[in-house]
Amino acid sequence: MRFNSLFGTPALAAALLAACLSTSALAVDAEQAKQLAKQNNCLKCHNLAIESADKDGPTYKKVAEKYKGKANAESRLVEHITSGEKAKFPDGHEEEHKIVKTSPPKDMAQIKNLVQWILAQ
Repeated sequence: MRFNSLFGTPALAAALLAACLSTSALAVDAEQAKQLAKQNNCLKCHNLAIESADKDGPTYKKVAEKYKGKANAESRLVEHITSGEKAKFPDGHEEEHKIVKTSPPKDMAQIKNLVQWILAQ
């Protein structure tokens, strides 16, 4: 079978390959994300399942539902966990959200993996 009959044109084949190799198309490393969350004490304030009681922060399932279908979901959460912006607590007070630390420092691949894992809940 010829290449063109499988993929139409070389440009289409290149576009399909690029889509398959994009960051968002790669599988989330759940174990690495959980480990990073544990190292940063994220689970002190956040539970995973929606059935779990909220702690100081919403469950990751609720976060995923809030951002489902939103084009800026990943960038918004990356900003939230890397900037120290204010987070609102159930009692109404606000505190700076803890900045996620990685090793090596500021490793965006690890941070994006964590965010993608949260969004996949």
